[in-house]
Amino acid sequence: MKSGFAVLIGRSNVGKSTLLNALVGSKIAITTPKAQTTQHNIHGVLTEERGQIVFVDTPGVLQKKDVLTKKLLNKVRESLKDIDVVLYVADPTRSIGDEEKQVLRMAADLKVPKILVINKIDKKKRPYHEYYRDLEDQFDKIVEVSALRGSHIGTLKEEIFDLLPEGEFYYPEGQLTNLPNDFWVSELIREKLFLRLRDELPYQIHVVVDDIEDREDMVYITARIQVLEERHKRMVIGAGGRGVKEIGQSARKELEAVMDKKIYLDLKVEVDEHWMENFA
Repeated sequence: MKSGFAVLIGRSNVGKSTLLNALVGSKIAITTPKAQTTQHNIHGVLTEERGQIVFVDTPGVLQKKDVLTKKLLNKVRESLKDIDVVLYVADPTRSIGDEEKQVLRMAADLKVPKILVINKIDKKKRPYHEYYRDLEDQFDKIVEVSALRGSHIGTLKEEIFDLLPEGEFYYPEGQLTNLPNDFWVSELIREKLFLRLRDELPYQIHVVVDDIEDREDMVYITARIQVLEERHKRMVIGAGGRGVKEIGQSARKELEAVMDKKIYLDLKVEVDEHWMENFA
């Protein structure tokens, strides 16, 4: 029986989280067009008769020098320890730049099989075979996919299983992720924030879930949205509180669909100039 860890790495916005969800067959990681949406190493678990793959989604690599970006880069480096396969996810619709070169350097020294996953083939704007020709020698296999449309996901799974060692399962059958409920809820709220505000709001935003109380007829959730500046707080709250209300409604709707229960979401917005320093 095959079993092992496959880490997804790449620069920001190449579609790693969308690919993780497609591979597992369930929404594990949040996805938005915002850079650095993923801020933690997230496990998505695929269990089949032939074995188990634990996918590790990682933050995208950005060329920034702020405190949060440095911490996220450390998380990527940490994820590269004790793995069995590297899925290097590339977006051929964008030019290779400093961020891509930085991730390539991180992958170059890894002594494990590497698969170049060329994503977004449904959006190709140039002949990506030629575009990534110079990278072919660095990888054991190349698979072209569209994570958004689910194209060739089965082929990618086959290639990963072929490279995995024999071993026991890391997670029990039926478990899809390592995420605790409070973390998953905070991520979902953050996703709705980014989807509503998009470019208006910087990526430096955090959500803390203080309490989840499961009652007979309803789940009560209290959470705080943390921003760095007063003007960001005003942006999130919106005129007459409309912004935070819409964010809460959107999050509550998805939570109710997943939990199959009524949700009461108490959502507050606060300024915390030091949340990035305490980010772990």
